[in-house]
Amino acid sequence: MSESSTTATGFDDLIAANQRYAETEFTTGGFDGIAHAGVAIVTCMDSRIDPLRLVGLKPGDAKIFRNPGGRVTLNALEALVLGVHLLGVKRILVVPHTRCAMASNTEQELRERVGQSAGQDASWQGFHVVGDQRAALAADVAAVRSHPLIPDSVAVGGFMYDVDSGLLEQLV
Repeated sequence: MSESSTTATGFDDLIAANQRYAETEFTTGGFDGIAHAGVAIVTCMDSRIDPLRLVGLKPGDAKIFRNPGGRVTLNALEALVLGVHLLGVKRILVVPHTRCAMASNTEQELRERVGQSAGQDASWQGFHVVGDQRAALAADVAAVRSHPLIPDSVAVGGFMYDVDSGLLEQLV
């Protein structure tokens, strides 16, 4: 089998950047995988968010779970339970952000936009938009706090990250 049939193309710049990173910046070789600051962060996949640096942490300090809208999904809860019981997590931050596409579009609008981009019907795809970010944040924090496998000793807070100022505001 030829290399072109087994390897995706278009990644040369990223592979080169990775080589430079591995040679000059990489410092976590042999790391044990524990969240050394005892922190887990659930946040959005938005590229304006640097979840470690926004709270003064560095690689190895926290467990990060990202998804559209920064919601506490079943997968996020699974990650948090593992983080709490196996990876040293003692504090959990749930962090959606301002100007989030998941909070500023309807499900129908996102389906139409994706369908236009894809050139095919996307009406079947769910995007789990957020109608009220504050209410969703309160519900997400409540879901974490009430989870039977996350003890009361774990601090859980809900924060809004402002993508224009870089500031966090604790709401829950």
